[in-house]
Amino acid sequence: MNTATQITLRQSRNIERLVEGVATSDGAGVTLTRVLTGKLQRRLDPFLMLDAFGSEDPDDYIAGFPDHPHRGFETVTYMLAGRMRHRDNAGHEGLLGDGGVQWMVAGRGVIHSEIPEQEHGVMEGFQLWLNLPAQRKMAEPWYQDYASEKIPEYTTAENVTVRVIAGSSNGVAGVVAREVTEPLYLDIHLPAGASFSTALPAMHNAFVYVYRGAVQVGDTRVDAKRMGILGNAPEADGVTIAASEDARLILIAGKPLNEPIVQYGPFVMNTELEIHQAIDDFRNGRFA
Repeated sequence: MNTATQITLRQSRNIERLVEGVATSDGAGVTLTRVLTGKLQRRLDPFLMLDAFGSEDPDDYIAGFPDHPHRGFETVTYMLAGRMRHRDNAGHEGLLGDGGVQWMVAGRGVIHSEIPEQEHGVMEGFQLWLNLPAQRKMAEPWYQDYASEKIPEYTTAENVTVRVIAGSSNGVAGVVAREVTEPLYLDIHLPAGASFSTALPAMHNAFVYVYRGAVQVGDTRVDAKRMGILGNAPEADGVTIAASEDARLILIAGKPLNEPIVQYGPFVMNTELEIHQAIDDFRNGRFA
C-alpha cells in the first residue's frame, strides 16, 4: 500500500441533493437498492445506474442473475464481500471475490450470467452502469476481472485508506482508465476524526454513496445508505469529506457525454431505432 499526500483544494464541492435509494429486486429475485435511477441519468451523465446489494440472508441473493443481455454501455461490479461467478457468450469466465472488480464492456452485445458461489455468509457490493459514447456503443465486447490485491491503494497522513478502481486520485492511478468519460471510482475508508480531499475536474458530474457510518461534505451530513450528488460549481476544484465516526463510502465522477440516452431495459443507445435494432438482434441470435 502506498502513502500519498493529499492535494490542497482551493474550494470543495458541496452537496447539491441527497438521494435515498429505491428497494427493488433484479435477476432471479436478488434484493438490492437502486441508488441511481433513470430519473438521474441526465444529471449524473455518463452514469446510468448504481445498484447496492448487501445481505446475510441467502434467500436475498442465492438465485443471482441468470443469462441476460446488454448492449451500449459498460458495467462495473465491485464486491465488498462474497463470491460471484461470471460467464458470458464470448467465452469469458471468472470468479469475483472479496474486494475484487469486474469491468465489462457490453458494446455491440453480450449475454452473461452472474451467479453467487456461496450458500451462506454476507454478499455485498455495487454494480455501476457507465454509458458508452455513440462511436463506441457497437464496439467489441470486453471483460476483465481484477482481484482485490490488484486494486491500487494508498493511505493519507490521517490514516484514510483509498482504493483506486478507476481514474487517478492524489497521484495514484487505478486499474482502469477511459479516454472519453474519464471515470473516477474510489472506495474510501475514513477513521473517526479524519478528512479526505481529492481533485475533481469542474465539469465532471460526481456523487458519493455512504455504505458505513456517516460523513460531512461542507454543511451537509450524508448518512449511511444515502447518495450525495455533488454540485458543479466552476470554482470548486475537488471535494473534501470529513468523518466524525468511522465511515466508508464510494466516490464516483465522470465527464458527461451530453448525448441522447434511450434505454429499454438492458439496452442503452442514442435513438429509438437503435433500440429496436438491439431487440431484433437479440431475438434473432446476433449477440454472439
